[in-house]
Amino acid sequence: MRNKMIFFLCMIASSATGQLVPSADENIPCLVTFGREAETSYGDDDFSQVFFCVIPRDQMSAIYIRVYDPDIGNTLDELIGEANTKCRFEIYGGNGTISAKNVIKESPSGNYKSGILLGSKIFDNKKDYDGKWYTFGPFNPLEGEMMEEYGGYIFKIIAEGISGNDGNQYKYFLSSNPTENIPVEGSNFFTFEYTFVLNAAPNSVSHIYPYMDKNVVAIKINTFDFDSDGHLRIVSIGKKGEMVSISGENEWVTSRHIISDEEKKTSLDIQIIKTSGAKNNNMVFFITNQYGELMPFYTVPIGGIPKYKYKIAVKR
Repeated sequence: MRNKMIFFLCMIASSATGQLVPSADENIPCLVTFGREAETSYGDDDFSQVFFCVIPRDQMSAIYIRVYDPDIGNTLDELIGEANTKCRFEIYGGNGTISAKNVIKESPSGNYKSGILLGSKIFDNKKDYDGKWYTFGPFNPLEGEMMEEYGGYIFKIIAEGISGNDGNQYKYFLSSNPTENIPVEGSNFFTFEYTFVLNAAPNSVSHIYPYMDKNVVAIKINTFDFDSDGHLRIVSIGKKGEMVSISGENEWVTSRHIISDEEKKTSLDIQIIKTSGAKNNNMVFFITNQYGELMPFYTVPIGGIPKYKYKIAVKR
């Protein structure tokens, strides 16, 4: 059965604030999407990234979805020669936004652009939004798709590299204001396949937070193009630092891990420890449960950042 998220869990994930994506707790500099003519060895396997935001049902005022530095070739970004890339951002709401078939997939195909298109804009190498925020909206929360299992109204954001071969690095923020980043209380962002840039600093640690529902007994962690640049480990209430298989350049690697009873209904902290000071190391993550169903990564971990529960042995 598809993972079901209960809203009160989202509410205790943090101090009920809206989200910067990637969040400060993740210690990930930016999301990244390459133009469709790029080599997959640059660290993007499909040149499209889908995120969802959940708006609490009691949110009455308008919300705004903001994108930081959506253009290509200036403040952020990874250029492959001369900047020649166009990237399209789209916002969807309404019926089928997340519930339609083929939406929750590790690679975009089929009807993943389901729902009602509420906003769209293509960015290139112009400097209109270099180091600045572009705002989509206003949106009435009721324009999202109401999903009881996620606890609110769902909006979908798709970033797609429609031409060129450069890497567009960007961030999101869900705001209650069109010109400032003012949090929408009780909101959260999540994705099922995460493509991002790692910190350049050697020995830096990034984090991603998949949620384990009550039905999960085992997971498969799939990583792409880590360039063998360090190591990965799981920290949870029941795992002190279980190692995860790492991927080399332009390859997928999968590792299987058992989920204990104490880890159910909690988040995992998958830590990405980078060894070198190499810049622009981009990688992709997705996780499936024992049924092969994709599991969500929340930018603010449900239940808070997990801490290993030490067990003290007592000898008589």
